[in-house]
Amino acid sequence: MASGWRHFSDLSERHFLEEYQRLRRGSITRRQFLRATGLALTCTLIPGLVRRPASATGDTKQSVRLGTWPNYHDPEVLKAFTEATGLDVEIEVFGSNEEMLSRLRSGRARWDLFIPTNYTISTYRDLDLIEELDGNRLPNLDMEMENSRFTRPGIIDGRLYAIPRNWGTTGMAFNGDVVSSPPTTWKDFFELAATEASGRTIVHDYQLTAIGNALVSLGYSFNSVDETELAEAEKLLLALKPHLLAVDSDYQAAMRAGDAWLSMCWSNDAAQLVRDVPAIRYQIGADGGEVWTDFYAIPKNAPNKRAGYALLDFLLAPAIASRELANSGAGATDGRVLRLLPDELVKSRISYPDEAALTPLEFGAAVTLTNPLRQEIMARFRAA
Repeated sequence: MASGWRHFSDLSERHFLEEYQRLRRGSITRRQFLRATGLALTCTLIPGLVRRPASATGDTKQSVRLGTWPNYHDPEVLKAFTEATGLDVEIEVFGSNEEMLSRLRSGRARWDLFIPTNYTISTYRDLDLIEELDGNRLPNLDMEMENSRFTRPGIIDGRLYAIPRNWGTTGMAFNGDVVSSPPTTWKDFFELAATEASGRTIVHDYQLTAIGNALVSLGYSFNSVDETELAEAEKLLLALKPHLLAVDSDYQAAMRAGDAWLSMCWSNDAAQLVRDVPAIRYQIGADGGEVWTDFYAIPKNAPNKRAGYALLDFLLAPAIASRELANSGAGATDGRVLRLLPDELVKSRISYPDEAALTPLEFGAAVTLTNPLRQEIMARFRAA
């Protein structure tokens, strides 16, 4: 890591927010804010990102486009980036990696930075859709501090294509005040969804987890592409469809309102739900399921790669990353970030489950992303 950033890596979240609030009040200038937080190097290394006054012709400031997941970012962090660089952050939210891939392949996606999941990265590289990353443009990157358990998918043939952002699990969220038989396995989940939680259950609109968890409930691998096993999973999903409240990957609102009692759930969402709604519980399937890592990557067709690198480096700074993860509840892959997180989060078995809970879980396999049979099954499930 560049020596000029050492003080920023050690910057406490509290100090950063104090300086940011001073900036917003007008007590200090943007230049003073950049110096106080160590962000000045970003604008030095990547010239042209500081906001220019609007011209008489109505020219507006630049923006950086981010393709990401629901409930993933702290708005104050993104505001701080805008204050520091003059770049607005435009967010496009997706519910599945298949949707992200489709957008990139079609050329319709115009992101400068996006957040794909571990099992998709090799496909993006093979299709020449993502940039090989230039570490010299990322002073905040320190791969030696990354947990090697999570870095492998981003390094292909010795080249860096993606950097871990966070990790987590896919489990079950349920309302303990109304569900009398808490699920502990995916078999329990599907039985409960068809009985006590009928009409109150949400299944992901995402083939990897919808089909994968159905497979696990039947005793098969989360990543199976076996035709016979997939046929059984489809039969289970189609039988369940009339009992569902929704097929949706953005389920927090329904769980918070009490409209949903049971949902497939990513652990970062679970951390937020449990924090805010005491009745909600989270359970990893004892019979298996998914462990995942989400990464930062820059598309080959990014309209503003300089802005993409600027936002990426900003988000990699430990003080910033710790703020983001404390807000989202996802697990840290960077040891520097882990040290800055609140004790209650690091000790949480939602964000940091023990090895016994992780043992039955599988990382998603690349073959599932483009498997035509899994895609067809998900299409029929949505349409049913």
